[in-house]
Amino acid sequence: MDEVIIVGAGPVGLMLACELALAGVRPTVLDERPEPSDLPKANGLMGQIVRMLDYRGLLERFAEGSPFAGRPPGFPFGSVPLRFAGLDGIPLRMVMVQQPRMERLLAERAAELGVEIVRGTPVLGLTQDDDGVTLDLPGRRLRAHSAVGCDGAHSLVRKQLGISFHGTTDDEALLLGHFRTDQATGLFEQSRVMGLEQGWNHRPHGRLLLTSLRPGVDIVGVREKGAAGPVTLAGFQAAIRRVIGADLPLGEPIWLSSTVAQARLAERYRSGRVFLAGDAAHLFPAGGSALNVGLMDAVNLGWKLAAVLTGRAPIRLLDTYETERRPVGERTLAHTRAQAALERLTGVEGTALRDLLAGVFAFEQPARHLAHLLHGSDTRYGIPSEGAGEGMVAGEPGGGVVTAGAAGGRGVVGADLIGRLAPDLHLTTGDGHTRVAELMRDGRPLLLDLGGDATIGGDWIRVVRARCDDPPADTLLIRPDGQVAWTGTAGLREAAAEWLQPA
Repeated sequence: MDEVIIVGAGPVGLMLACELALAGVRPTVLDERPEPSDLPKANGLMGQIVRMLDYRGLLERFAEGSPFAGRPPGFPFGSVPLRFAGLDGIPLRMVMVQQPRMERLLAERAAELGVEIVRGTPVLGLTQDDDGVTLDLPGRRLRAHSAVGCDGAHSLVRKQLGISFHGTTDDEALLLGHFRTDQATGLFEQSRVMGLEQGWNHRPHGRLLLTSLRPGVDIVGVREKGAAGPVTLAGFQAAIRRVIGADLPLGEPIWLSSTVAQARLAERYRSGRVFLAGDAAHLFPAGGSALNVGLMDAVNLGWKLAAVLTGRAPIRLLDTYETERRPVGERTLAHTRAQAALERLTGVEGTALRDLLAGVFAFEQPARHLAHLLHGSDTRYGIPSEGAGEGMVAGEPGGGVVTAGAAGGRGVVGADLIGRLAPDLHLTTGDGHTRVAELMRDGRPLLLDLGGDATIGGDWIRVVRARCDDPPADTLLIRPDGQVAWTGTAGLREAAAEWLQPA
């Protein structure tokens, strides 16, 4: 019997496989595609997953050859621009990497960790009992202790579990094309002459997107009423004419697609021994959040499932996957719906609203708040008790997500760190200088003693005694997914027992 079978070898499934293997559980990944897709469905990553890639030693691989990696000077919220110039303490980071390369890098890392990826193998059915999960494949069956559906929006795993996927489907199609830049076409020069801007252009019959994320490639998008379907270059050019009433000089097409946005959230993320992650669990209508949230789903689930399977943590730990990650899906769904509404609203009313919000977003506090919202640091796991001090938090581990404003970055100290992604402190140890990111590469929990003289039992939790400038607390207990589980020495043993030790 396999320990874990992952259905879907997209970025989320591969990230989960890496997390499980790092923690000592060797999963099998099944994918119905005979070869990895070469479609650039996503163009980059943004938010907390960028730091997690650093914490796993993968950020350099992802950033190599990227046209951009670091803090963005701005980002669109819907079709309203946000500017971050002059604002310190903004946690938002991004790295531009297209999905085919992303999948290749994660597959390479999975292979390094001994993960088996079986391609060209569709899953036909799934059932579970008290002892495990059975997956029906063409001509054979597989048994596993647990399974995870990372098989996308039309997830067979979710359907087999009978989990509802409520939400809405847009009445507009998005035609998106990547075109090789040819100086002779003069796309952006010609568009300026026509009164078009980079970004979204609203017209009575639809909207036109003009942008470029890397040298030599222009991206053009068209939103208009209608259903998705196969796209030809002639059809793409006709859609542009319908929206702006003129032709645009496009370069050689690299990739053309047509999609309809959906806003959906799975009723549950877990049914017994089977879990959902990524697009199988949530679909967002705007904002480029799908992969950022989905990959963080994988990081959250991976260590918990591995810890239970290896006997390092009680089985109740698995309940915290849904209680922590589903509220994040709800939160992301809400703000991406707001972004989609800003993009969709046309006419003088839409222009007036976007102009008004552009003025509001130019002020520091709204820009800072939205930066934390997009980053994901405006939320934290667990609900602190009223007046809690250092090392004091009420409730069970993973008791939901509480909105925390813009406090998720610079200046967060003590108990306020609990439930947040650990800061990447620069440390001095007996062996020299290091960072929190470098101490998290092996995927183990970390007890960081910064002067609290902390002790703890067990050989799974790594104990590091260090010094740093302006320590946020004298002790940090950091989960394998980089989240701070506890601060201070009071109550430390109880917190470790609750999160990281067998019952």
